[in-house]
Amino acid sequence: MSPTSETAQGGRRLVIVESPAKAKTIKGYLGPGYVVEASVGHIRDLPNGAAEVPDEYTGEVRRLGVDVEHDFQPIYVVNADKKAQVRKLKQLLAESDELFLATDEDREGEAIAWHLQEVLRPKVPVHRMVFHEITKDAIRAAVANPRELNQRMVDAQETRRILDRLYGYEVSPVLWKKVMPKLSAGRVQSVATRLVVERERERIAFRSAEYWDLTGTFATGRGGDASDPSTFTARLSAVDGRRIAQGRDFGPDGRLKSASGQTLHLDEANARALAAALADSAFAVRSVESKPYRRSPYAPFRTTTLQQEASRKLGLGAKATMQVAQKLYENGFITYMRTDSTTLSDTAVAAARAQVTQLYGADYLPEKPRTYAGKVKNAQEAHEAIRPSGDRFRTPAETGLTGDQFRLYELIWKRTVASQMKDATGNSVTVKIGGRASDGRDAEFSASGKTITFHGFMKAYVEGADDPNAELDDRERRLPQVTEGDALSADEITADGHATKPPARYTEASLVKELEEREIGRPSTYASIIGTILDRGYVFKKGTALVPSFLSFAVVNLLEKHFGRLVDYDFTARMEDDLDRIARGEAQSVPWLKRFYFGTQAGDEAGAGAASDAGNGDGDHLGGLKELVTDLGAIDAREISSFPVGNDIKLRVGKYGPYIERGEKDAEGYQKGDIPDDLAPDELTVEYAEELLAKPSGDFELGTDPVSGNQIVAKNGRYGPYVTEVLPEGTPKTGKNAVKPRTASLFKSMSLDTVTLADALKLMSLPRVVGEDAEGVEITAQNGRYGPYLKKGTDSRSLTSEDQIFDITLEEALAIYAQPKQRGRAAAKPPLKELGTDPVSGAPVVVKDGRFGPYVTDGETNATLRTGDSVEEITPERGYELLAEKRAKGPAKKKTAKKTAAKKAPAKKTAAKKTAAKKTTAKKAPAKKTAAAASTATKKAAAPGTED
Repeated sequence: MSPTSETAQGGRRLVIVESPAKAKTIKGYLGPGYVVEASVGHIRDLPNGAAEVPDEYTGEVRRLGVDVEHDFQPIYVVNADKKAQVRKLKQLLAESDELFLATDEDREGEAIAWHLQEVLRPKVPVHRMVFHEITKDAIRAAVANPRELNQRMVDAQETRRILDRLYGYEVSPVLWKKVMPKLSAGRVQSVATRLVVERERERIAFRSAEYWDLTGTFATGRGGDASDPSTFTARLSAVDGRRIAQGRDFGPDGRLKSASGQTLHLDEANARALAAALADSAFAVRSVESKPYRRSPYAPFRTTTLQQEASRKLGLGAKATMQVAQKLYENGFITYMRTDSTTLSDTAVAAARAQVTQLYGADYLPEKPRTYAGKVKNAQEAHEAIRPSGDRFRTPAETGLTGDQFRLYELIWKRTVASQMKDATGNSVTVKIGGRASDGRDAEFSASGKTITFHGFMKAYVEGADDPNAELDDRERRLPQVTEGDALSADEITADGHATKPPARYTEASLVKELEEREIGRPSTYASIIGTILDRGYVFKKGTALVPSFLSFAVVNLLEKHFGRLVDYDFTARMEDDLDRIARGEAQSVPWLKRFYFGTQAGDEAGAGAASDAGNGDGDHLGGLKELVTDLGAIDAREISSFPVGNDIKLRVGKYGPYIERGEKDAEGYQKGDIPDDLAPDELTVEYAEELLAKPSGDFELGTDPVSGNQIVAKNGRYGPYVTEVLPEGTPKTGKNAVKPRTASLFKSMSLDTVTLADALKLMSLPRVVGEDAEGVEITAQNGRYGPYLKKGTDSRSLTSEDQIFDITLEEALAIYAQPKQRGRAAAKPPLKELGTDPVSGAPVVVKDGRFGPYVTDGETNATLRTGDSVEEITPERGYELLAEKRAKGPAKKKTAKKTAAKKAPAKKTAAKKTAAKKTTAKKAPAKKTAAAASTATKKAAAPGTED
């Protein structure tokens, strides 16, 4: 039943969206007969643990939340934190005459709508309301033109959810047993981690090669100007017809890829000798080749290209980009931000072309509108590209936006307008210069130039590059106007040395690009995937680079050796194709899941399902997850987590982190060393490993306490170096008679190399009694988490240095207490480092030392340095990125005490009902949301068994 003007009269319509922010914006566009409420993300999901599974289910069903023996029926439960919201929605529905499900128009949004319908069980007409932008016209058009729920999209999303649950809940426990507790595996996150690890392996195996060439500065001998310079530089390209070797000619082993006689590898001696031999040579232009230059505009943004450009130009990570974009969408500034499409609606094209004429003139407007073909396989073309909303685009200045929202909107606006502008045109020129050296060798130099005669779309927008040294499209290189045969003089010829560099680590932008090119996962989920591997400790950041941890090496090692198919790039991409076929109705969910989980079972067609039914071609890439995780006896946990370094040194990933060792434990000569938390794997050389082994590690015996007779040792612990006593064997460690060893952290001025037994005994004697005040209250000197201090009853006063703990007298202590106690914060410490001006706030950004370690701040926003960041190495760009991510998260919600209401008699629990249609797939698991984040984080975070 479609809504009409008649149904609106006197009727009440309930519109349900995902987020409160979205609800607030839409409510302003609808009349008084509408009630707009948020579900706050998903309301129902697979259970997070056995405790959430209804009592009627037992065995594997309780563990997995999926009944694999009965067509992979999912067991759905209403999330505990959503029960109150569900009650509210049911109450509003009971008072309504129609229900509009207005969740996002993608697979996940369709699944949310389906779950709402299943849980609320409406008795009134239900409509699926869809829109790509939140504007008054778009919302009213969506109300007037609803559609039915798309069951194919629901099936596809539910299949993904079940698949990810089976993968995560079956493979993650293997990691817990063989590597470390609390790890997770995922269909896409594990493959993404493998990509980062493989790049680091390439860097470890890389051997640099040195090569030399010459640079000549040549003069035409005539006066020049900006359009016709008198001098230019050219690089040596050939000697006696043999091409000079460049970096691209060397392999990762440091050797020339081809030993062909056509390539000449110059070393330093030969390069300098050739430069000297050419010092007085005559040169002439040998050839001038000119070609027309044309560059077309870039397509409008889709999800992945927006993430890449926001990383390059704004320093925003993928997660922060999507959080900011979500706010822009929900507040009506841009169209839906999770899209694979580069197409623009006719309305958007008209708006963009109008602004081209208005802002740049008719000369920049092409005769016909530009169209862009989608490059993404299985793209959801129902969506538009990401663009400013409305039939007239607001310029950034007209929006009233500030900070990251302004910067991201400006980026989207520029890209959209530029996509409807003319090509940039010009000329590219290559000039060859030749001369003969004094020793008879013929040398040829080459120079390339580019001039842009019409900038076209570049007036509005130029795309960034992942390589910071890459030349952008709008960069011109002007050469003199010369012709073949013109004489040139060499002002200077220099020999230049170069070294090949290891392959660059992935950044968030380049990893997103790599995943998309390999067709792994869904582009809309890449931000959450990268967030997951960062949060799990598989990857950390150094600047913008993604560095794999040693833990990720162990995890990937296990998965490659024992679950190779599951982290195979082609296999993962083919699974994505299969899931898209299910979405198109070309394959069936249950047979496909059977083949993935149980594999091909000879003579048991019902058990496995035919490949044709599964819709995956020959079906060979599926089959057997259950069998893979059943027999773990062949997995040697120690071997999986051990990696040779050299000189008989091995790196091991232990329960509490990575370390290196040489020799067998408890054997003579055994050595063990700790690994710094922020050490990149390619930096663990044999030489550095030897240094680490030479440092004190483990127990460092200091001597015997003359009073207790206990051995005193120094250790390097999780929270820094400390001293402690070794209690005799048999000393009770638990119960009311338990004895705890005396322990004390080293002062900042101490180290394991220099601490003595006397130092240790003094430290363990703390707190030191300084004396008593006039009223007999004891005053003690202590060392605490935030530094040295005095304590008298409940009154604490800070000391200025650790040495004062042992030196301060009673008189000095009483004098401190005689002073009024300082309220508020102490005087601010000077910054550790200045980074520059933040591009968002315009305030100076500095690095400071705080209670919980160093952090960056612009005076308004504070962001703690992450693993891999250091005060010495942090760059301004990394500092701005950390602040941007912190702003995107919004303020932390303050914890409030829960109100306890009078308990009602518990209602009888009912098991989550299975649908008659026997749905076989599930949706994303939502992360718990805070009120502050509800508007920007309604999609589920990745967890074991949750991907996309």
